[in-house]
Amino acid sequence: MDTKAFKRSLQHSENYNRKGFGHKTEVATQLQSEYQSNLIQEIRDRNYILQRGNVTIRLAQAFGFCWGVERAVAMAYETRQHFPKERIWITNEIIHNPSVNQRMQEMQVQFIPVEAHKKDFSLVDQGDVVILPAFGASVQEMQILNDKGCQIVDTTCPWVSKVWNTVEKHKKGEYTSIIHGKYKHEETVATSSFAGKYLIVLNLQEAEYVINYILNGDNREEFLAKFAKACSAGFDPEKDLERVGIANQTTMLKGETEKIGKLFEKTMMQKYGPAELSQHFQSFNTICDATQERQDAMLELVQNNLDLMVVIGGFNSSNTTQLQQIAFSRDIPSYHIDAVERIKSGNAIEHRQLTGELITTENWLPPEEIVVGITSGASTPDKVVEDIIERIFTLKAT
Repeated sequence: MDTKAFKRSLQHSENYNRKGFGHKTEVATQLQSEYQSNLIQEIRDRNYILQRGNVTIRLAQAFGFCWGVERAVAMAYETRQHFPKERIWITNEIIHNPSVNQRMQEMQVQFIPVEAHKKDFSLVDQGDVVILPAFGASVQEMQILNDKGCQIVDTTCPWVSKVWNTVEKHKKGEYTSIIHGKYKHEETVATSSFAGKYLIVLNLQEAEYVINYILNGDNREEFLAKFAKACSAGFDPEKDLERVGIANQTTMLKGETEKIGKLFEKTMMQKYGPAELSQHFQSFNTICDATQERQDAMLELVQNNLDLMVVIGGFNSSNTTQLQQIAFSRDIPSYHIDAVERIKSGNAIEHRQLTGELITTENWLPPEEIVVGITSGASTPDKVVEDIIERIFTLKAT
């Protein structure tokens, strides 16, 4: 399938919208009342530091809603206003935040049902409105919706679209796309649907495994078993790793993506020589500015003498997990929570570990004077951050 031609055709369809419906002013007022916070603005005005009693809050200088997320949520609100009576569906969570997704359901925006790990589009009819979330949707999903004659509202973040353009370039040049990401993540699923040959690596360790195969050859069956769910159909490591290009899920750790890119560049230079490098390796900058800014702010925040760190965001939010990873690597006691309800009475907190396990920790707030670092992922409203900070102040006061 010529995915580039299909996308171009879709964008010229009268059933496709990517710019909203002219209700920005009303929606902006609604979003401000539901998601913004006077307390957070006060902390910003105080150089990102606020002290009450024996608690000092240090807030990261870049956190919370990014432009792409804000745009996606605003477009979803506009869609409901513009189509007050039509059935509205969304192919995935609009963003990875439970309170925002709950609000979508309250607005009667329905999620495409999933049966046996596969989306069931049979309930969607011609004339229904379908929102594509900030992470995007696969080409196959877009084609189904287009064929059904749905009104498609595309809120895909432009940074995600930039990655799609990159893998299209890889495909045109017959390079295999090495995608740094999580193969199950909606964004990576969408990105891989635009690619030709692709291989998804989760981290530096998996990249090094691939590098070793390129340089030394190895057990082909073991390789294919290892990446069975993370490569294109018919992937042949003997042929498909001769020419590679680098892409990424936009929410991965910037530093790790860069290391993976440099590792493949060095490997292809070693195997084919500097003069032939461009024939075997391509790299474009596809690291999201917002993700990078939040990671940089977190790296700066953890340089302070923090007693503990609270990282706020959806448990399925990749960029929030990366922020938690930074705190973990600095041995700072850190708690990833998605809502104020995770902070229980009696100084107990339910939080997600990097392994994905949900555990409860008692006595997580020390009784003495403390400095608490706070950050939040790109899908987290300021109002959620405010509720958690106020809860910490209340617990410490009592």
